[in-house]
Amino acid sequence: MAGKTAEVFLSFRQRLLNFIHTRVSRIEDAEDILQEVFYQFTRVNNLINPIENISAWLYRTARNRIIDHYKKKKDDSLPASYDEDNDDVFDEISDIIYGEEATPEMEMLRSLVFDEIQTALADLPEEQREVFELTELLDYSVKEAAEKTHAPVNTVLSRKHYAVKFLRKKLRELYDDVICK
Repeated sequence: MAGKTAEVFLSFRQRLLNFIHTRVSRIEDAEDILQEVFYQFTRVNNLINPIENISAWLYRTARNRIIDHYKKKKDDSLPASYDEDNDDVFDEISDIIYGEEATPEMEMLRSLVFDEIQTALADLPEEQREVFELTELLDYSVKEAAEKTHAPVNTVLSRKHYAVKFLRKKLRELYDDVICK
């Protein structure tokens, strides 16, 4: 699988970087987005089934990351509001997953968090897991997920809500058991 990932990277790197850079003014931001796209590709392609249409997936994910980039710039100027369901626990877990620290301890902690997420995903009912994976891991819109699962949009939203609620509970348990100690 690693050889296939390297082959995909070499095939698409320059074209995808050009695509991103035409939409993002700073080359550093374009390179960061490219790195996020390929990181997500390696995670998703190994976690789920192999991606069938790699080119379409890469470009769709790049577009979504570009949108996220501009949303983040916009949100940075606004004060953050407190959400009791999404408190600092998830910020800290996100920092662990996406942080740049590469110590052996941090790598072990990252591995533990990823294992816990995989276990939690496996514990979800099939319909909830499928919707969560489509919308969060494969970057499908809710409408696209509804079409793929042949379910009404409201049903997809409900399944995603329950999946997120369950995963938050599991991550809260991980945080309380491991990270706070």
